[in-house]
Amino acid sequence: MAHIELKNITKKFGGHTALTSLNLEIADGEFFVLLGETGAGKTTTLRLIAGLEKPTEGQVLIDGVDVADWGAAERDVALVLQQYSLYPRYTVRENLEFPLKPKIRRLPDAEIKDRVDRAARTLRIEHLLDRKTDRLSGGEMQRVSIGRAIVRKPRVFLMDEPLSALDAKLREALRTELKNLQMQLGATFLFVTHDQIEAMSMGDKVGVLNHGRIVQTGTPQEIYNNPRDTYVASFVGSPPMNLIDGKLVNGRAVMAPLNFELPFSGGAKASAATDGRPLVFGIRPEDVYLESGAPVEARVHDVENHGVEKILTLRVGDTTLRATVPARTDVAIEQPVRFAWNPDKVVLFDKGSGVSLRHAG
Repeated sequence: MAHIELKNITKKFGGHTALTSLNLEIADGEFFVLLGETGAGKTTTLRLIAGLEKPTEGQVLIDGVDVADWGAAERDVALVLQQYSLYPRYTVRENLEFPLKPKIRRLPDAEIKDRVDRAARTLRIEHLLDRKTDRLSGGEMQRVSIGRAIVRKPRVFLMDEPLSALDAKLREALRTELKNLQMQLGATFLFVTHDQIEAMSMGDKVGVLNHGRIVQTGTPQEIYNNPRDTYVASFVGSPPMNLIDGKLVNGRAVMAPLNFELPFSGGAKASAATDGRPLVFGIRPEDVYLESGAPVEARVHDVENHGVEKILTLRVGDTTLRATVPARTDVAIEQPVRFAWNPDKVVLFDKGSGVSLRHAG
């Protein structure tokens, strides 16, 4: 398996800079997810590791060795893409055998059969081995393309949005399978996605990419509970974190648009340093709750039923915020309600830079 490190990578395509002084480290045997919106530079990062692009500046290290001059084949990485790169006139078995039959280093037939059978078992596609791939469903085709990567036993698996073309139920099933597969193989996986649910449920570590820069790396819990800036706060989490402009005045959170107030428990130290300074208060929807005697009145603007819970959009003056409440909560649109927040869960961001005060040190 392999340890991957990108050091100070900048990548330019003509006048466009796709990546700017990017540093990234993926531990041996780690499931690392690179999360970012379309155009953030995720695929470019993947292609640099695969050897399909060369960095304008910086180094790509695999197991401590600079592989800048190595071709894609020498790097021994397997790429799984959103489009299934299968040969339609071949059977599933022939597709799986194909990477094992290069002209130069063809493996013995028994070894080929063993690897194909093992991959088919792992991915539960044994019953499809003699079927032509143009007769398969999207999910089956994606399994076969993952199988083609597995049989090679590469040092690194690189996956570029491999599940995004599948329907929701299948995506969920394959997420679990891929994670299990990575644990079985003990392999290093770099998985690229714009889907934060995928990132949070699969990654040992997540790196959030924004406009060619890594803004935060950490475990899913760290990124969710302690976002480094307002971009990460709004991008990770579904529904996203509420971000409300305001100030701290004498240890109370005073929101700018309507001057509604909520208690804040950051202690004297936080309020002394930030009294009167323009801030953004971040609070997750699950930490906002309705209560008859709560300090702030709002109107119910919208109700989304999600089975076990409801996501309410509350309106206070010009501000809206989301609250996740139990399904049994009985509310109607335009109904007045009172709400509070859990003051221990509030994250403070600097209004100017957007950086969390916990990270600003």
